[in-house]
Formats: sequence, structure tokens, C-alpha cells
Amino acid sequence: MANNTLDNIHIILVGITHPGNIGASARAMKTMGLTQMRLVRPKQFPNAEATARACGADDILFNAQIFDSYEESLQDFHLVFGASARQREISWPVLTPRTCAEQALPIQAPVAIVFGRENSGLTNQELEYCNYLVQIPSDANFSSLNVAAAVQVIAYELRMEKLKNTKFDSALPSPASVENMERLYKHLEETLIDIKFLNPNHPRLLMRRLRRLFNRTQLIDSEVNILRGILTATQEK
Repeated sequence: MANNTLDNIHIILVGITHPGNIGASARAMKTMGLTQMRLVRPKQFPNAEATARACGADDILFNAQIFDSYEESLQDFHLVFGASARQREISWPVLTPRTCAEQALPIQAPVAIVFGRENSGLTNQELEYCNYLVQIPSDANFSSLNVAAAVQVIAYELRMEKLKNTKFDSALPSPASVENMERLYKHLEETLIDIKFLNPNHPRLLMRRLRRLFNRTQLIDSEVNILRGILTATQEK
């Protein structure tokens, strides 16, 4: 029987320019029982304003992990949710904060919920690493939500899901890690070039669409190994 826990949930803030938003996000996390924060290329951190806005959540700031690379910040996760208000040219599977919480809590492996820059959110390239896009259903006439407020909404839904069920009937198999999935994508691209299905000079959106397909299915490690075995056999032929 798997415990319904928030310990596996990590909040990742990418490219935050205002230190106050980092502190306010830490406060939002702590009020809902989340403790794991990662920062990717913050403009100003550590910073006194971040500490002031944290209002007692100093421990989350102190223990926050800082990364220079977005990809590196995701290497040990098995499921990644990207929070974004903007529609994209290629659609990702979209969840509400509530359905995000319902999918994240049963996973018995590290899970990341990623928030982007204050002015532009996450890029399409960054979203390629995400299994799902999470959108807060705000008013269409004014959909801009402060990053700390967005963290608060999703953290609240995670806590409500935790309180709803203290235990799950069975643990879901952990999805393959981001690192293993990246190896699969590289192997797949190489194979498609080898068999002349993909022109490396004109890749268009093929690899992005394939990423979307496999991210949606949430492959586990054994399935990744099977697919890579098929790719290897294909290359040998």
C-alpha cells in the first residue's frame, strides 16, 4: 500500500526575474505542505526580498537547489507537468490543477511541476520535456496570473488530493526518467535518419510530435528498453 505523500513533488521555477516571486512561491508551498523547490537561472537569488516575502518559509529557500541548465534540473524526475497559460502551436495534453494533482500523487517517484518566466512562461522547447501541460482556468479577458499565485493554486489542489485519500489501493508503476526518455528520443532520431524517414536538414515538427506522443503515454523503463531494442535491430538491418 503506497502512502499518499507530497514528499515526491518538486516545484521548479525557471528564469524568475523578481526575487519576491521566489519568496512568495516558497510561502505558498509551505502553507500546503510542499517542501522541495528548484530554481533554474534565477536572476537574483539569494536575496533579502525573497526572504521577506517567504514570511517564515526560509527553510524552503535555504534548501532550494539551483541549476544553470533546465535539462539538468529535470534529470531525476519520472513525470513532469508544465504550467502555462498560453496555447501552443502543437497541442500538449492539458490538465486542470485538480487533475494534475490526481495524476501526480500516486506516483512513487520524483515528480516535477514546472513554472516559467513571469513575462513569457515556458518555451515550446522546455515544454517538450513535459508529459502534460497544466492550465488554470482563468477568465479569458484577463488570464495573466502571478507565478506565486499559480504555485498556490496547484499546491492547494495537491493538498486537497492528499487529504481526500490518505492511501492509494495500489502504487502506479513509475514512468521512465527524463534522462532515459532523452536517450530514447536521441536514439529514435538517429534511427529515423538512418532509414531516411527523417531529413536532418528539414526536421520540421516531427520529433516534437513524437515527443508529445511518447510523453502522453508515460512509458516505463522496461518499455523504453523494448523500444530501444527495436531501434537497434532496425539500425543493424
